[in-house]
Order: sequence, then structure tokens, then C-alpha cells
Amino acid sequence: MNPSKVSTRVLEHAGSVGLSLIVWVCGGGICALGSLCYAELGVTIPKSGGDYSYVTEIFGGLVGFLLLWSAVLIMYPTTLAVIALTFSNYVLQPAFQNCVPPFIAIKLLAAILFLTWVNCSSVRWATRIQDIFTVGKLLALALIIVVGLVQIFRGHYDALVPSVAFEFQQDSSVGQIALAFLQASFAYSGWNFLNYVTEEVVEPRKNLPRAIYISIPLVTLVYTMTNIAYFSSMTPEELLASNAVAVTFGEKLLGMFSWVMPISVALSTFGGINGYLFTSSRLCFSGAREGHLPYLLAMIHLKNCTPIPALLVCCFATIVILCIGETHNLINYVSFINYLSYGVTIAGLLYLRKTRPNLARPIRVSLLVPISYLVFWAVLLGFSLYSEPVVCGLGMVIMLTGVPVYFVGVQWKEKPKWVYRLVERFTYVGQKLCYVVFPQNDSSETEPLTAKASD
Repeated sequence: MNPSKVSTRVLEHAGSVGLSLIVWVCGGGICALGSLCYAELGVTIPKSGGDYSYVTEIFGGLVGFLLLWSAVLIMYPTTLAVIALTFSNYVLQPAFQNCVPPFIAIKLLAAILFLTWVNCSSVRWATRIQDIFTVGKLLALALIIVVGLVQIFRGHYDALVPSVAFEFQQDSSVGQIALAFLQASFAYSGWNFLNYVTEEVVEPRKNLPRAIYISIPLVTLVYTMTNIAYFSSMTPEELLASNAVAVTFGEKLLGMFSWVMPISVALSTFGGINGYLFTSSRLCFSGAREGHLPYLLAMIHLKNCTPIPALLVCCFATIVILCIGETHNLINYVSFINYLSYGVTIAGLLYLRKTRPNLARPIRVSLLVPISYLVFWAVLLGFSLYSEPVVCGLGMVIMLTGVPVYFVGVQWKEKPKWVYRLVERFTYVGQKLCYVVFPQNDSSETEPLTAKASD
């Protein structure tokens, strides 16, 4: 995701320019440690589905289901909602230059419905949009960095001088720094997406670590340099007061070309929405294939081969979050649950090392890597929970609501017949409305799909 919106929150919690930049650099380093662990898991358990598949394989169905449950209810819809709100805010900002855009207008303009339709219509369209708008994101960040470097070469770097950079605008406790890391981690989120499509990666034992070694340092450098560019032309007070940081940056430095910034950031976030929709629908598809979600979500369109039911569920959940959430709390929700999931998954790597030491591991990281990550993880989550007990605690409560759902919906096999008839009817209606079927390798297979759904 573009770091423009998150920069304000990181600075707010860090309390100083210097500490906020340290948070951005360290945040990228922590992502690199986690990525190395995921690379080992990806080639040791070569299944698509990422965290969900690994945890299910290592700890069993209940823990895997809780990760899936939290991802479907919180992580992906919340991330999509935040990115959609950011997109809408940057599109509307030029029309409301002297005030904050009405929040209801921002919600109405969120691009989730259009991109859901695109992903339902064609995988090719979705991937082309992703390619085009990823280029837009890189161009926007490159423009910010280049303009910022020009400012620095001209001597405009007062806020970056160490004696000034570490002047704290407010008292910064360990808990606040932990929340700054949570905010920064939201911008870095997505580093584990390649693990969701491991089965489709060519030569994963080579390409997984290669992707990590290239992407994580590059993204860390770009995000850190972007924030340095902001501070070359904006005081901390201006950045904290800005509702759209990149727009303010463009207005100060680009003159008549300032319109480029809101368009560039809007393009970036538009592509982010598309990418998260694509990935979240695959997670729903994977969970349904394992029997942890309704079988209808494992079906694809008969002609377009797109997972329409899974996409519609993701879209609906995002719309609900858009109606009830506020951006700052939404980011804390999703970042806390994200880190909780990452920690459980990486703890699974250590558990797998102990219980199955002879398992083939084409990639084997040093034990210091997962242990270092877990130490940071425990400290971060502990202080985050202490600083924001309601927000973080509510996220944990929502995750734990999946326990009774698992035992009733998945573990309980001898349900009354009327339940199976209801599921069969629901699946049948869903198939007719969405024109979807189970993916089949054998076209001669003639077993009724609704019968499969009731198994």
C-alpha cells in the first residue's frame, strides 16, 4: 500500500521525525525476517493459502480456521476498506482544497464495487489492472522521492538535522512506539502474498527467496525515502495537519502540476484494492476447498473461471467495514491481527522443526531468524494491547468467536438432515445466480454439484 496516509499516523505515535524514520527502516527489517521464515514454510509445505495452509498443517483445523475466520472477517475486509477510503479521499481532495471531504462522500466513492465486477468478469482484466496501477504507484513514489532529493540538494533539510529530527513533539512511550510499528506494518502488508500462490510459482525454492531478497529491501528503501522527501518540504506540524500528505506535498513543490499527486496516489490505491480483492478471494476459495467455509465459495464461473461467490463475500464484508469503521482504528485492528497471525505461523515453523526434524526443507533459515522475529512480535503485541486495549482486545474477541463456529459448522459431522438440505438449497441457488461450478479436471465427471455440497 502507498505509505502516504500511514506516514501521518507513524509520526503521530513516534513523536519525532527521527524516530518515525527509524520505525520505517526497522519495520522493513522485521518484514524481511518474517519473509525468510515464510520462504522456508513455503517450500516445506508447498500449498497455496499462506498462513492458513501452514497453520492448519502444523497445529490442526481449529487454529487454521481461527486464522481463516479472522482474515475473512477482519484482515482483508479492513485492509480493503482502508485502501478504498484512501483512494476516495485522494480523488475528492482537489474538490475540497480548503476543507476535509465529507466522510459520506468518501464512502460512496470507494471503488470496491467496480473492481469486484472486474475480478468477477475476467482474471486477465484483473491482472492487467494490477500491472498498470502498480506502475502508477511506483511512478508516484519515484516522483515524490526525486522532488524531495532536489529539495535536500538545495539545502531544505532543516527537519532532518539530527538535533531537530529527535525533538519530540509529544511524550513517546514504548506503547506509542509499538502503535507506530503497527501503523507502519500496514504499509508493508502484503509481503507474504507470494505464499498464497505457492503452487503456481515456478521453481519456488529459487524464486521465493529471490523475490524476498529483492522486494523487501527495495520497498523499505522506497518507503523510507518517501518519508524523507516529505520532511524535506513539510514541517512535522504540517504533515500531521494534512488530510492527504501527497496532495499537500504536491501543492508546495509542483505548482501548476500539483494535480499529478492526487491522481498518482489514487492510481496506486486503486491497484491496491484490486490486488487485495484478488488475494482475499483466493483465501476464501482455499478455505472452502478444505471444508472450513461453505462449498459455494470453492466454485468458479463456468466460462470466466473466476471465484465469483468468494469475491462477492469479500466485497460485502468490506462494505460493512466501510459503514462502521474509522481509518485510524481500522489500521490498528488489521495490523494487530496481522501480527498475531504472523507470530502464530512463525511459531509453527519452530514447532515443526522440533516435531518433524527429518522433514525435507529445501530452504532452512537460522533459528535466530524466527526467534528474533518472535521476540519482537511478543513485545510489540504486548505493548500495543496495553496502549490500545479496546481496539486490540476487540480484535482478539472477534477472532475467538470462530471457536464455536468451528465446532458447530466444521467439527460437528452428525447435523440434522434439515441443515444439509438447507445448505444444499443455498448452494443450488448460489450456483444458479452466479453461474458457478466446482473446478473439475475430469470433464466426464457427472456427480451432481449440490450433492457434493451436502457431503
